[in-house]
Amino acid sequence: MRLLVLLAGLTGLPLLAADADRPKLIDAHVHYNGDPAFLAKFLAKLESVNGQALLIAAPKDIPAIKEFTAAHPGRFHGLGQMSLDHPDALKLVDEFHNAGFRGLGELTGPEYPFDDRRYWPIYERAEKYGMILLFHTGIVNRRNFAEPMNVSSDRMRVSTLDLIARRFPKLTLIAAHLGNPDYEWAAEIGRWNPNLLFDVSGSTLYKKQADLTFFKSIFWWDNVVSPHTPKTNVSAFEKLVFGSDVFGGEIAEFDRELDLYRKLLAACGVAPASQENIFSGTLAKVLARQK
Repeated sequence: MRLLVLLAGLTGLPLLAADADRPKLIDAHVHYNGDPAFLAKFLAKLESVNGQALLIAAPKDIPAIKEFTAAHPGRFHGLGQMSLDHPDALKLVDEFHNAGFRGLGELTGPEYPFDDRRYWPIYERAEKYGMILLFHTGIVNRRNFAEPMNVSSDRMRVSTLDLIARRFPKLTLIAAHLGNPDYEWAAEIGRWNPNLLFDVSGSTLYKKQADLTFFKSIFWWDNVVSPHTPKTNVSAFEKLVFGSDVFGGEIAEFDRELDLYRKLLAACGVAPASQENIFSGTLAKVLARQK
């Protein structure tokens, strides 16, 4: 901090406390597995990178998360894990908000498409609280092949977020997995919805690691001046935020995804300032607006 103050004095530029205190990394997508030991281990990981995380936790874990975040302020922000089809969904939104959680997620496995009007009261309540909503988008895994499931990836297509983003402009939406494999739909929807962001966690960067420049064709409007592109100087790649999708206590996935993100951004020639926003700046601003 003293060095920053000295540099500010030498350059004549104002020192912005928010920039000086901003974390280097914010992970938008971490699943709490209910094991307190995981919290301690992931805390150490975040401290090693000066990071924060949006931690997905179930209602039963609210007391544990509140206690841990109070003991370690500035590292974790809760996301309430819930089903959109829960009979007491609105009460759960209130419960998470009253507990200090910053949003809901990872919303997955709906009985109807995400943009179905039956879910609008939930989105209205979340918008009232200025919440972040993390949606699973695209293909979803299947662990027990013998168990019948009422789960359809088609109900979770990234295109269903277009209506939600337009109808609820004060919500911040994060589409996990960039709609895998509907990457073009994801980017095109994001192009015209400033409140829609993406993480590219999961299998995508593994699948595309031999062809990472592919993403230049997805975020194609970088440096394109046209009435058909948003009037902004922000890189199209800044629709991305970092997300590791750590689940089941598999902390090693954090490092693997971070490495793949860095390789993606380097391969696509994304400027350092934009990379800073992808890794922390964009979400830091969103979280600051919520206070």
